[in-house]
Amino acid sequence: MERCPALDLVSTIRHDGEGGVADDLATVEETTRWVRGQDALLTGSLSAGDFAADEELRSEIVALRQAVRALFAQAVSPAPPSRADAHRLIPTDQALARLNSAAAREPVAPQLDWRHGEAPAALVLSTELDSRVRLIAGLARSAIDFLTGPQRDQLRACAAPRCVRYFVKGHGRQEWCKPACGNRARVARHYQRRRGSADVEAG
Repeated sequence: MERCPALDLVSTIRHDGEGGVADDLATVEETTRWVRGQDALLTGSLSAGDFAADEELRSEIVALRQAVRALFAQAVSPAPPSRADAHRLIPTDQALARLNSAAAREPVAPQLDWRHGEAPAALVLSTELDSRVRLIAGLARSAIDFLTGPQRDQLRACAAPRCVRYFVKGHGRQEWCKPACGNRARVARHYQRRRGSADVEAG
């Protein structure tokens, strides 16, 4: 599956491997590292090796992530959202306003690209010179594209213990974002069954 910047963004909140939650955008340095790992189409004219975030940009990306995670929670409803921030999600109308405002910061025009022998493709032409604006707007457009596209119906919050990721379901019975989460969930179910049996016997 092609990488989706919006999914990459929400996945910067993740299980830390020790029972807690890690934030890959917690510092300016971590934010710089994350942005450098993004696709060239997302960063536009940015040179990944030269890019360096500052606290203002980090705060903007984190605020946008909060909005996208709130909208992802809305998308998976009535199923439970990610446990990472289910208790502090911002209201949907506020999330929508924040996302749309971020996307509107970059003036763009759709362009049709149709090369000989290939299928037609839609491109986005931008005249924005500020690469940071392009970064924020590109992330916002990725979320809009995802939430209005066919993958939204396959979006799930991983049901494994301690996992806080969202993922796109690849097949009908998939419940977890990756095999390791499936293994952890099966172990937890086995433990619960054994504990329940022990409680019955003790009673």
